Amino acid sequence: MKPSVRNRIVEHVQVRAGDLVPHPLNFRRHPDEQREALEASYEEVGFARSLLGFRLPDQRIQLIDGHLRRDVDPEMLVTVEVLDVNEEEARKLLLTIDPLAALAQTDEEAIARLRAITEADSEVLNEFWRKLAEDEPPAATEEEEVKPPAEQFMILIECRDEQQQVALLQKFEKEGLACRALIS
Repeated sequence: MKPSVRNRIVEHVQVRAGDLVPHPLNFRRHPDEQREALEASYEEVGFARSLLGFRLPDQRIQLIDGHLRRDVDPEMLVTVEVLDVNEEEARKLLLTIDPLAALAQTDEEAIARLRAITEADSEVLNEFWRKLAEDEPPAATEEEEVKPPAEQFMILIECRDEQQQVALLQKFEKEGLACRALIS
């Protein structure tokens, strides 16, 4: 028998978005197009997805997921799902939640039906949905040759502490370099 999965959710609270502490190692960046689509969704439907965080020793809530929703309107009252996790577990979730969701595959027939019967009042959302359809790569067939990944050239910089790591990440991102945080 499989061991039971621990439920780490301890509470749901409503807080002012601007009072939430962004995670310093959040690696997701949100382009204007994403922000505009979220704002249009808020106008069209409303706030419909809680943020995810954990309590710091001073009882403030640090985000794991929901940084863009925090930033869209710092005065907005948002619902946060609070987890009973420590900093290490929060980092593991930060590295897992979005990449895991990105592995989901699209059922082209189902999404085509959904698009055919769904129209937004907001042209921003309609355009966002149209662009998603254009950006989806066609499904690969078994006959198609699988190409090896392109060569990548990387460097690893050892930092003295987390603060230096965050500072360097921010500096390199401002310079337009693709980078990510690693913890060993």
